Amino acid sequence: MKPLNSTITAIPPSGIRRFFDIAAEMDDVISLGVGEPDFVTPWRIREAGIYALERGYTTYTGNAGLPRLRELICADLASRYDAHYDPATECLVTTGVSEGLDLALRVMLDPGEEVIVPEPCYVAYQPCVSFAGGTPVGVPTRAEDGFAIDVAAVEAAVTPRTKAILIGSPANPTGAVQPPEVLRALVALAERHDLYLLSDEIYDRLTYEGVHSCLGAVPGARDRTVVLGGFSKAQAMTGWRVGWLAAPRPIAELCLRVHQYTMLCAPHVSQMAAVEALSNAERDVAEMVADYDRRRRVFVKGLREAGLDCPEPAGAFYAFPSIRSSGLDAETFAERLLREESVAVVPGTVFGPSGAGHVRCSYATALPQLEQAVERIGNFLRRL
Repeated sequence: MKPLNSTITAIPPSGIRRFFDIAAEMDDVISLGVGEPDFVTPWRIREAGIYALERGYTTYTGNAGLPRLRELICADLASRYDAHYDPATECLVTTGVSEGLDLALRVMLDPGEEVIVPEPCYVAYQPCVSFAGGTPVGVPTRAEDGFAIDVAAVEAAVTPRTKAILIGSPANPTGAVQPPEVLRALVALAERHDLYLLSDEIYDRLTYEGVHSCLGAVPGARDRTVVLGGFSKAQAMTGWRVGWLAAPRPIAELCLRVHQYTMLCAPHVSQMAAVEALSNAERDVAEMVADYDRRRRVFVKGLREAGLDCPEPAGAFYAFPSIRSSGLDAETFAERLLREESVAVVPGTVFGPSGAGHVRCSYATALPQLEQAVERIGNFLRRL
């Protein structure tokens, strides 16, 4: 048989999944691994989806998404972050943020062009660059700096083939929130070298310290920036698969063109539910965010008392403790913790080389389970 696509063949399966395949065969596992809210989608949003089904909203929508939803997305960006986009020409509703990222990369990249990706980073960033024909270039960040992007290191990685910089803030897996001065410096760098910027802001509402800064609102950024967001995290709508991208018209139009031929549109019922989420679910979101913040403080305190050095995450719902004091590498630590104490975490190396010596723990689970997980981690460390 002729060989299959060499780019896809060369990319390994997600490193996260191996541990959950093991965990699925075990009893009494506390999972701190999956980046998914443990909250059910708020009732008012579910009810809007049910009502949409009852009224027969089971057809395609326009390719760009429901006009009302795009209007609400753009109004929200303007009111929260002073980031202004035309809902008719600069906003596209996507099937999750993942599709938005794929669209933007395919539109931006010609074969072999490079995308700089500060890491540790979300596991899909670098493979998605490769799938789009590009070459990902990782640039490390450090726990000692709060995983803030080293703009000088990013600039040192720029070559004649560099096309874009891809960041996530608040970040998966570290929970880091990029300071405004770092974002301004990145924009200045992009202007100097004529680069595009892609900003994954799916965790924007899950910012606990300070205020989220939308990259598209930074002076000088708008004409070269794609902002990605969605409803999976703050509104607990992972399975509804609704995201969006906001970008200058030339980029948004080409993203829409690819979207027309591949996904066609996001699910109609899900878009109706998302309209309700932006219109009437602010109180629900605020309550969930406040609960994540409580868990964050309790969980990080518990990890530190158990003997792990853990930076205070400013956003998202992940802690990224150092496990170097254990004397184990991240893979061994995660596998032994799962087998010996039935706690599932993710090795930091899954998210890039600078994740070595760390594990990712999601605190998007109930507080009693988090407290039990911390107790088990403490037991594990005491036996080493």
